[in-house]
Amino acid sequence: MNAAELRARIAAVVDPSAGAPLGAAVRSVDIVGPDVVAAITLGYPVGGYEAALTERVARELSAAGWSGGVKLQLAAAIEAQAVQGNLKPLPTIRNILAVASGKGGVGKSTTAANIALALAAQGARVGLLDADIYGPSQPLMMGLAGQRPTTQDGKSLNPLRAYGVEVMSIGFLIDAEQPMVWRGPMVTQALTQLIGDTLWGELDYLLIDMPPGTGDTQLTISQRVPVSGAIIVTTPQDIALADARKGLMMFRKVAVPVLGIVENMATHICSNCGHEEHVFGAGGGERMAAQYGVPLLGSLPLDIRIREQADGGRPTVVAEPDGRLALAYHDIARRAAARLAAGAARSAFPALSVSDD
Repeated sequence: MNAAELRARIAAVVDPSAGAPLGAAVRSVDIVGPDVVAAITLGYPVGGYEAALTERVARELSAAGWSGGVKLQLAAAIEAQAVQGNLKPLPTIRNILAVASGKGGVGKSTTAANIALALAAQGARVGLLDADIYGPSQPLMMGLAGQRPTTQDGKSLNPLRAYGVEVMSIGFLIDAEQPMVWRGPMVTQALTQLIGDTLWGELDYLLIDMPPGTGDTQLTISQRVPVSGAIIVTTPQDIALADARKGLMMFRKVAVPVLGIVENMATHICSNCGHEEHVFGAGGGERMAAQYGVPLLGSLPLDIRIREQADGGRPTVVAEPDGRLALAYHDIARRAAARLAAGAARSAFPALSVSDD
């Protein structure tokens, strides 16, 4: 095969993260000695992805008759994606992603923290906003408990930074044991100020750790904040799935595309005997994804290490960066970013939101 034929073959390879052919992402293809060398630019972070994608391309080319080696040169070009309504992206933030759940206790905040850390580890510039005014947890999870943001003018706040991620939370501004006895309008005002008055740097992604449910805070974010996409976190349990569906439909009603579903606590493996058990049911996330036409970004186990690491201020992605659990978070983060970059979620949105067919 010559370079032109190889380029066509590589362009037809389905990117496992995006679920679509590489296509125009293949910038150039050359034959150098016994190897084919392809330069590929993807719309999402590529750190740590070269080996997996090279293996996929090599397998496809080998099946087509190529007997030489395969070398990929990956680069990332992360662009701002469309947002809902007439809103415009914030000046220094390319994409805002909402991490949401229909109910509490499904591991949403832990998932949000680990996705943010995974994207940062893959080379993206990332921020994390804790939007749970009543129960902020990111200060503890990100190892920032007890710290306070600084200000130069008495109006704007400088976010704190942990593990390469910019972090802001109401938890930095109040005593850890102080209850937030606020009505809806006060919460809305506080959240709006946290977003608008924080001096975020140049970010590729700002992840918003949403409070559970579909109330004032969720509506404020979905109507006033330029959100590029949402990630729904659930457990396989029927009651959690029922609430997760409400969260998914809320985003669709306000024209925010759902990038996919994360199934948390999908299975438990006994640390003593190795027995695996579906404590909260099996396959619930997969069935929900199929029902609503969105991908299942990944499934995570019920593992004591995830809880211990988050409580200790070093989430799994930084506590065990090469471990199986961290790799699962990396895959989830990459798939969400790839789906956002591909525009698949938004292009599929209208038919899914207005038609019963």
